[in-house]
Amino acid sequence: MKLKQKLAITYIRTKFKILSFVSNRKTAALAFQLFCTPYLKSDSKKPAVFASAELLNFTLNGLNVQGYRWNKDKAKKILILHGFGSAAHNFYSYMTAMITKGYQVLAFDAPAHGNSEGKTINAMEYCQMIEKVIELYGPINSFLAHSFGGIALSLAMEKTIHDENTKIVFIAPATETTTAIDSAFALLKIKDLNVRKAFDKIIFDKGGKPTEWYSIKRAMKKIKASILWIHDEEDNITPLKDALRVKEEGYQNIEFVITKGLGHRKIYRDTTIQKKIVEFL
Repeated sequence: MKLKQKLAITYIRTKFKILSFVSNRKTAALAFQLFCTPYLKSDSKKPAVFASAELLNFTLNGLNVQGYRWNKDKAKKILILHGFGSAAHNFYSYMTAMITKGYQVLAFDAPAHGNSEGKTINAMEYCQMIEKVIELYGPINSFLAHSFGGIALSLAMEKTIHDENTKIVFIAPATETTTAIDSAFALLKIKDLNVRKAFDKIIFDKGGKPTEWYSIKRAMKKIKASILWIHDEEDNITPLKDALRVKEEGYQNIEFVITKGLGHRKIYRDTTIQKKIVEFL
């Protein structure tokens, strides 16, 4: 962690500590805003493949969402979904490979990411974006999702007509929202259980569902697609233990690939993993 990030976290921890003496609700509201804000923006410089992309745009919740499309006339379609604080262009190698493979390739910057508008995003808003993409440009045969994009996709697939011929690649997906919140609270040293209860109430008030509902493990009961799930033992962002709980369920439609030493981001850049994914798709 860089010095600037350490100083910022120290400042935020102090702010939360002071605010918690005043109001649990206000502390939780600030924590929720922080949890949904991608402060670390991905580099906006785009790889060469984007020079040939068709720009796509639509409005979602009053915000402009920007996307990219290649091979417009091809029947097989794949939607590529990035993670929190990332952007579509980070997956250029997959775009290039799938274009060559003859797929129509779709990729979008989620709200508050890349060239799309917005300052915050949550799982349901990302899910809504995916549903809108399918409505406008579907049907879509294949999906590739990293991290935060994974849980959003799982929520969308629950409500999307699909079957075993649909293919999904989960790369280090954010399997359990409760785990992500636990990690955020630990980082910010928020230990007051009343603040956590207020935080969970905000989530319920916004979506009508408890925090634990936002779970790939729960959503998997309604997902029929053929899935390739890739996760690393040393992932410190979306821990493997959550993925292993899904593996223990024994789903016949999921192939798990467990790696070691690639962490959370190197895993999708690894050439061996890329080859495995392209072959699966």
